[in-house]
Amino acid sequence: MDSSSRHADPALLCFESSRTRRLIIASYWAVVLLAVPLWWKSTSIERLSLPTSRVHAQRSRELSYAAEVQVQTTSAFEVQSLVKKIQDAPQLDRSALQASALNVQLGIGGNSNSTYNVVLEQGHSEAVVDGRKLRFGLGPAAMDSEKTSPAVSIETLADTLTKLLAPYATHSVTQMQTQRVMKYSPRYRLAFTLLNEDSSSGTAALSWDVQEAIQAHVGPLLEKLSDLHNFTIESQVQFHAPLAFQPRASRHGDEDVHGLSPEDLTVFINSAEWTLSSSVSNDPVIHFVLFIPSAKNSPLHILDNEGLSSNLRRTGIHLSNHGLSGLVHPSNAFLLPQWGGIVLLNPTPDPTSTLNIISRLTSSDLSSVFITFAHQLLTLLGVPGLPHNVRAVYYSDGAVQREPFTDWELDALLRRRARENIQSSTETLEAIVRLVDQIENMPVGQDVVGDVQDAIDALNDAHKSSRISPVTTLKHSARALTLASRAFFNPGMLALLYFPAEHTYAVYAPLFASVSAPLLGAILREFAAWRRARKARKCAGEQSREDDGGRKAHAAKAE
Repeated sequence: MDSSSRHADPALLCFESSRTRRLIIASYWAVVLLAVPLWWKSTSIERLSLPTSRVHAQRSRELSYAAEVQVQTTSAFEVQSLVKKIQDAPQLDRSALQASALNVQLGIGGNSNSTYNVVLEQGHSEAVVDGRKLRFGLGPAAMDSEKTSPAVSIETLADTLTKLLAPYATHSVTQMQTQRVMKYSPRYRLAFTLLNEDSSSGTAALSWDVQEAIQAHVGPLLEKLSDLHNFTIESQVQFHAPLAFQPRASRHGDEDVHGLSPEDLTVFINSAEWTLSSSVSNDPVIHFVLFIPSAKNSPLHILDNEGLSSNLRRTGIHLSNHGLSGLVHPSNAFLLPQWGGIVLLNPTPDPTSTLNIISRLTSSDLSSVFITFAHQLLTLLGVPGLPHNVRAVYYSDGAVQREPFTDWELDALLRRRARENIQSSTETLEAIVRLVDQIENMPVGQDVVGDVQDAIDALNDAHKSSRISPVTTLKHSARALTLASRAFFNPGMLALLYFPAEHTYAVYAPLFASVSAPLLGAILREFAAWRRARKARKCAGEQSREDDGGRKAHAAKAE
């Protein structure tokens, strides 16, 4: 028997039959088709509906604070007439009060901690703020025959009330001061740094009594700001912090000094080589730096460009190319907007030694420095300050003490921060709605919807409490801002924020092409084979019929 007879024809094997082959191909397609719903479910984007109408409704809502001002008098003034004159005075700027969302109501008498009290006194005494009480003098001739007050004093009082109640809407707070203020955050870190430019040069401070200085000068301020922020304090000492530029040599009187121009102040912080933040946290940091220059740059002062220019024009001095002669600014501190404050400290040289090393800066040495730091902190946090014609006192055990800042300033800051938070929260929620509408494949999960709804509820609570307590309003507005920001920066939403449909096609095309090409090729080949087999069977049937007909005809003819 030859080799061809020993091996069967592959086409005749059972697993090589057309039916078996087609069942195998059909089973592959069945698996693919049954897996499509599972793939669709696992890759589909959860996109829940947002409360769009509630979000847009927040834009039309206006915050309104209730401010009740009770007018009292210690003299024989006709209070009803005085209140009417104050209300009608043009200096009581209604537009400024409205811009600050204030609804001011003037009344007579009363002395409540929840209201503002104005005590009118006879005489030219200076306007004094004590708590939420304003003592104001109306002049020596305060009364005429009809018991009315002088118009000038009434206008001044109305203007003072406007500046106390709405300092940010008047000229008492400039635009430049507003731009310095840190963005609101419920928590801040205060980083105090003693920075030696080069301790090896012989001029340095090795340590400082920072804890005592903070408790004495910054602690009362932080306690009063506790309704707005929580503070974390850290401190450090660095012994090598080189400047990124060379201070300019200058001449001040008979002394050679090194000067910092306004341009130098903008690049004073050497972020590449200074490590000013010693801990890891997401809380915003407010820096306070006490900088001690090296021996080669001592003494280091800030140059007064305006004074320099006017002095040169007056004296006709010509500056040579090899040096700079000018005036030294009286202040040794400057502030960087929304960053922090810097104070320059030039140690007093010791004529008996070439080294000028301070082993420890005591709390008395740091007193003026931390008074400056406290003022810079108030500026960075947006405390408005009092009008120029008003001073503040605080009575404690019979002694007159100065508060860090007054309740009038605190209330104005609370109202402003709450308004900013409500506005920012509303804008953030509207941005979320716009993004979801514009990006069709952006996922919106239950956590995002929950944060948006909770933020709207917090905004509603803030509006409801605005007529009761500015502190409660701030807390609700801060919570709304936190929730709105968390919803906006939700990781599930950000994942597809920059992932358009073209990227989806690019990811799935290689996978589906490699899988579908063999399956499609197999089914096309099998379809073509089926058509050929069908055609062959049809031709064979016709040929068989023709043969049968021929045989029948031949048999009939034979008969």
